[in-house]
Amino acid sequence: MTSWLVGIVVAVAVIAGGLALFSWVIQRGVERVAPPLGRFLDIDGQRIHYLDVGSGPPILMIHGLGGQMGNFTYALAGRLADDFRLIIVDRPGSGYSTRPRDARCNVRAQAATMAGVAAALGLERPLVVGHSLGGAIALALAIDHPQTVGGLALIAPFTQPQDEAPPMFRALDVRSPLLRTLIAWTAAVPMGVLRAEQIADAVFAPERPPDDFARKGGGVLSLRPKSYWNSSADMVVAGDDLPTMLERYGSLAGPVGMLYGTGDNLLDHCVHALKAKEQIPGLALELVPGGHMLPVTQPDAAARMIRSVAAAMPAVVPARPASA
Repeated sequence: MTSWLVGIVVAVAVIAGGLALFSWVIQRGVERVAPPLGRFLDIDGQRIHYLDVGSGPPILMIHGLGGQMGNFTYALAGRLADDFRLIIVDRPGSGYSTRPRDARCNVRAQAATMAGVAAALGLERPLVVGHSLGGAIALALAIDHPQTVGGLALIAPFTQPQDEAPPMFRALDVRSPLLRTLIAWTAAVPMGVLRAEQIADAVFAPERPPDDFARKGGGVLSLRPKSYWNSSADMVVAGDDLPTMLERYGSLAGPVGMLYGTGDNLLDHCVHALKAKEQIPGLALELVPGGHMLPVTQPDAAARMIRSVAAAMPAVVPARPASA
């Protein structure tokens, strides 16, 4: 090997090592800024981080792609905790929940994990709240585990197959695990730091992200190699189960409510809301001016929708398990 080629290899290795070190330092820093809020459960080889607050009829809350429980705790949970027992979950691989690299992460696999969480915590037919990709997981939970779900409250849910990812998520469309790992530990974190404001603006548009969302809402947790890796793994299989799920939307039992922003630039309400209205019997759809992050930007509207679905469910107030 010629000396110039050796020099290039050494330079690339030094740069890659420097980027990996930078990513590790940022990961340690953001985890100090936004530490875990709750407890942990072991479900099928996954360590699931969850927050259990409030009292009353149970609500299981499932966040979307690239998010974590802070999407709900920032503003929405405080509007519900006086009247409901809230179980707010970091999905497998998100926030502080873990999952093995070879674990299945499609929508139905994650729904099975949520069924395990509900069983472990003794939740009797809870109302399930799902935001964005969490909405697809909530739908899969109701389809595959109907005994686990008493009703659905969906906020800007992903309900229909689509040919390509929204532009803001295309950097996650990496199907090779090896390439995904390389990007996670080199480019993903530095680019995330440089583009943090731009990314937040795009996700929240046409509304504005709160100034304190990065810290109070846990948004900084996306600036970790493992967050990129798992979000990418989630995204590349996000739509795999939807074609067969569509065939069973008509069989959904129990009340279903949906809140959607007409200005959502990540998921088109004409596709994911209006089509679902035709497919899901009795779906109560409310459209509001706003974007994708309604649990943060419009928590009052989200809370009203959730309460309306809860009011349509049979009253079930189970005793809190001693181990919960």
